[in-house]
Amino acid sequence: MPGGDVMLTLDNLTLRQGSFTLKADWQIPAGARVALIGPSGGGKSTLLLAIAGFLAPIEGRILWQGQDIAALGPGARPVSILFQDQNLFPHLSVADNVGLALSPRLALTAAHQDAVAASLDKVGLSGLGSRKPAQLSGGQIGRAALARVLLRARPVLLLDEPFSALGPGMKQDMLALVAEVAAATGALVIMVTHDPDDALTFSEMTALAHDGTVDAPRPTPELFANPPAHLTDYLGHPRNRK
Repeated sequence: MPGGDVMLTLDNLTLRQGSFTLKADWQIPAGARVALIGPSGGGKSTLLLAIAGFLAPIEGRILWQGQDIAALGPGARPVSILFQDQNLFPHLSVADNVGLALSPRLALTAAHQDAVAASLDKVGLSGLGSRKPAQLSGGQIGRAALARVLLRARPVLLLDEPFSALGPGMKQDMLALVAEVAAATGALVIMVTHDPDDALTFSEMTALAHDGTVDAPRPTPELFANPPAHLTDYLGHPRNRK
């Protein structure tokens, strides 16, 4: 894990959605890239929703730089989240969807518009800002949503499998871009994935969700080289990966 002070703390956190209860109790520093892996329904997205402010804990605390952020709404937290469904507004152009990161009322200055264009260029959508989301492919929609969260430049970035619609090559390009931006800004990234290769190529640390618990992150190569029983069961067979 990168050095430095602990920045995000899940302090005896307990979450509940319906009959499902999830617990997590660990810390990660700024600049870390953490994969969150485990079976469907294991609580990966639930944990991201709580960190982002869309689900209140029933016990415990979520601390950022030592401050409990539980009372803050999603917009006031130092967090951006990219969902699987991307959440682009269909009536807005791609540029305006991205511009929401800078001005919720879309009062975009010339400098804002330049920043939007630069962000679209970074994700390979140069020249497509005037299109509506319905005129884009699924992969392009994912890239537009990524452009928006990158432009927000919050210190915590949560990724809930946003690139699942992309082919392997483009997905790796997008993960490389996220890694590049995170390294430049010092952002902490937590990425939900079902793909062990994504964890191995993107994340120094991986946390395993199982049986209502999210284990503390471990070094990714170590975790997959010596997988616990819960991970072996999830993968379907022993893995000895380099």
